[in-house]
Amino acid sequence: MEASESSPPPWPAQENLFMPAASRGGEATRFLEKTIRVIERGLELLAALVLAALLTVVSYSVCRRYLGFGGADGADELATWLYIHIIFIGFPLAAESALSMRLDFLVRKLRGLPLAAAELLSHAIVIHASLFLISAGLVVMSKLTGASMLLGWPEWCRFAPAPAAGALSCLLTLLRLAASGRRPVFIVTSLALGTLFFLFGRYGALPFGLMPSATASIIGLAGLFLGAPLPHALLSALALSIPFGSLLPEAAILQNTVVGASSFLLLAIPFFLLAGGLISSTSLAEKLVAFADALIGHLRGGLGYTALLSNLFFSGISGSSVADVAFGVKVLGPGLKERGYTPERTAAIIAATAMLPNIVPPSVAFLMLAAATDLSVKSLFMGGLAGGLALALAFAVALRHISSEQGRARPAPLREKARTFVAALPVLGLIVIILLGIRMGLVTTTEASALAALYSLAIAASWLRRRREHPRLLLQAFVLAGRETSAIGLLIGTSAPFVFILAQDQAPAAIASYMSALGNGPFAFLLLANLALILFGLCLEVGVGIMLLAPLLMPVAVQAGVDPIHFGVIMVMNLMLGSLTPPVGLLVFMAAGLSGVEADKVFRAALPLMGAALATLLALSVFAGFSAIYG
Repeated sequence: MEASESSPPPWPAQENLFMPAASRGGEATRFLEKTIRVIERGLELLAALVLAALLTVVSYSVCRRYLGFGGADGADELATWLYIHIIFIGFPLAAESALSMRLDFLVRKLRGLPLAAAELLSHAIVIHASLFLISAGLVVMSKLTGASMLLGWPEWCRFAPAPAAGALSCLLTLLRLAASGRRPVFIVTSLALGTLFFLFGRYGALPFGLMPSATASIIGLAGLFLGAPLPHALLSALALSIPFGSLLPEAAILQNTVVGASSFLLLAIPFFLLAGGLISSTSLAEKLVAFADALIGHLRGGLGYTALLSNLFFSGISGSSVADVAFGVKVLGPGLKERGYTPERTAAIIAATAMLPNIVPPSVAFLMLAAATDLSVKSLFMGGLAGGLALALAFAVALRHISSEQGRARPAPLREKARTFVAALPVLGLIVIILLGIRMGLVTTTEASALAALYSLAIAASWLRRRREHPRLLLQAFVLAGRETSAIGLLIGTSAPFVFILAQDQAPAAIASYMSALGNGPFAFLLLANLALILFGLCLEVGVGIMLLAPLLMPVAVQAGVDPIHFGVIMVMNLMLGSLTPPVGLLVFMAAGLSGVEADKVFRAALPLMGAALATLLALSVFAGFSAIYG
């Protein structure tokens, strides 16, 4: 029976209950938006301030040790506590930042009521994770009675930011929903669902359930595919697995999260990010481009090679592929277009060569891998350097074939090469501090990162003083590094209890047994592992893949006779391929967005470079297989 003209259509009526209201704006909305900006800016500045304090503490301890006075008592523990505080400070910002690590490619395809339902559940998961953080933080603080042996401070101080972070996160989520024009019923339903999840996780009990790791995995993946931020999805999944039989209670989940992010080694991440941010915020990074152009700009495809060599140089500074894309679009993009590269090919070159910072040291990806597997950072960095140089060579071959640029008529004169080399020396000196300091064993990875940050701060401040620029650029670098540090730390921390229950359920042994049934020996393992990593890389960002998959696959690699350092390089390169492939394709989407080009065109333009990366991956896998057999 057809609906009469007077009867309202059922679908739109349901849809309008949850979709944003048609009219927005007004004093109330502006007030909400201003309130959100004030809270976010306050948190960003606080994170930047704590990061500056962290740099001061570690630098002071390093200087004392190398001046012969010995390290400062309690400095390492204080630095770790400060790092934990940065992570909690950034928790309320993580849900909506560019680094929230949302897997929303499926949600983007939904329309109408299904989209509203997915968004409703996603926000409910964020609220649940926030409420969990409040509750777990208060429980842990009430039970801890001891004090730090080195600092003499009460142990509960380490967890004190957790309840505040959860409360602010919940408040910001509701304010953002209201400011975006969501109807009250949507906001109330999100809060009610999040509260229901929290109550069920804390007080619910069921007489049945899968293994705790399987239950948490299913719930976590469901949250991830609904578009919830990964750290929130993991916390929510771990809490909701308790009624299904998980042996990790609420307080233990938070304690494992804090312990997982409390490694002194992880302090290298904020310092490397800060060093890269300080250099890229000035024109000093452009000196690298000028030097690279003077060296190879005369070759066919010269500026494409310049982009590759500049990224190779900048890899030794930033340690972040995201930073490299932003740098490449800003500095290299206009020149590539002027020399005849199409906009989509320009974006593809920038996106593909930006893989290098997560492979060439100092690599944040390898620092995360070391934290997840207890492998030597120094060995991983050296393996990454070899793998990165091999990838750069493969990219050079690909660029040679796809380039129509003829290059300059003649090589740059020796005087020009010398001039650009001298101009780039301050930045090249940073690479020497990082690589040679670690390689020769003069400093630890964390010490090298602190020295790199101090050195970058000094040359950036000098540059600003000479140019009479506003010191706001330095503050912006600290703010950005603080936000990135928090996002990465949240991922590492929330992965720790998840990895714990995987080990408790002997998941690595089960995977090893399954893979052995499919084929024995290093080549069989490498084939299966590469296929699995490529498939996971299509959907997971590299940091997510490392924290979730490395604890599972690394023991199996060792059992198959594959060198763990070799496999670590293969794993990172495999997962980095996902940054060039849909549906995630982080680097491609970022390069396309910053360049104003359609992403699908950039994906197609990147195919030759992706082929070069796959060829490199195959060569590294064959080398790892023969090394396992012949030693």
